[in-house]
Amino acid sequence: MNNFTYYLPVNIVFGCGRVAEAGALTAPYGKKALIVTGRSSAKKSGLYDRVKDSLAEAGIDSVLFDQVSQNPLTTTVEEGARLATEQGCDVVVAIGGGSIMDCAKGIAFMACNDGDINDYIFNRKQSDRALPLILIPTTCGTGSEGNGFAVLTNPENGDKKSLRCAAIIAKVSIVDPECMQTMPKKVLASVGFDALCHCIEAYTSKIAQPFSDALSLYAIEAIAENLVNLYTDADTSAEAWEKVTIASTIGGMVINTAGVTLAHGMEHPASGLKDIVHGQGLAALTPAVIEASYPGAPDKFARISKLLGGTDAADCAAQVKALLQKLDLTCTLGELGLTEADIPWMAENCMKVSAASVANNPVVFTQEQIADIYRKAL
Repeated sequence: MNNFTYYLPVNIVFGCGRVAEAGALTAPYGKKALIVTGRSSAKKSGLYDRVKDSLAEAGIDSVLFDQVSQNPLTTTVEEGARLATEQGCDVVVAIGGGSIMDCAKGIAFMACNDGDINDYIFNRKQSDRALPLILIPTTCGTGSEGNGFAVLTNPENGDKKSLRCAAIIAKVSIVDPECMQTMPKKVLASVGFDALCHCIEAYTSKIAQPFSDALSLYAIEAIAENLVNLYTDADTSAEAWEKVTIASTIGGMVINTAGVTLAHGMEHPASGLKDIVHGQGLAALTPAVIEASYPGAPDKFARISKLLGGTDAADCAAQVKALLQKLDLTCTLGELGLTEADIPWMAENCMKVSAASVANNPVVFTQEQIADIYRKAL
């Protein structure tokens, strides 16, 4: 066993109905909140009003920022940070999926720091300051509530890369399975597969460790046993929602420690270029990446395959494909709008923005080999 260090100061408040405590849980951190949401879903579900009212009951004023898109932009972060500063907000509350939470993290960071956020993303500048964050996830997918990552896209050049620092770990993450139950089925399939990929990639990463392995295996099993049933309405019990929800949060925690590997590394250039849905991009790429990568960690891929209903490492990709079929998520990069002409840029960009993911993969591929995997996924 190699030496390792584990540090993740995440404060998870988990349970059905816990979102009602938003005001009390936010109160220690500020008196005026910037509430960050998407354009409509939190309002339609009524969750925005519930959180706003809970904050008001705790004596916290609020300002709404609802301009976040599905692949959040660095320019949107800058816009939100300006609003937070102009309005004198001293805490940021995010209500939504990974895009909203990641954008909120960027906003909280840039409200306390000068300059271009891209300099911090590419580690040309560093800071450990951000406004306090309260995160309320409404999709069981990215696990952003469990880590210090914020994936953002630069619209000027298509770079999609993470801002990473401890300052953007939430002071409180309110993980309420009831907040997940208004998702459309198509969204549930996509985000649930993203959560599974986080756990698979962290488990097979070259920098995995016993803590991340144990958590990953728990979450892979929970998703394997419950996601399809929730998607098909075969099981809509509170327990099933709880299992998938906590697995999603665990997915965010394990990638904070063990990182992601090549599937995420290759997906970010694709969605940075074409603004595709992240889970669909992963669905197109993951089977091809596993097929190429399993010889680098055969015992671990065999364990994953068995949890998904297979027998050994060689059929792990097939088991993932079978799961995608059950979730109506089977797709190719070509169907998502990518072409052969896009491959050289994506392969080059992957090496640029996802160098750590490439290095963490069980088999480390060259740029030319990554281009070949893109072709197989077309």
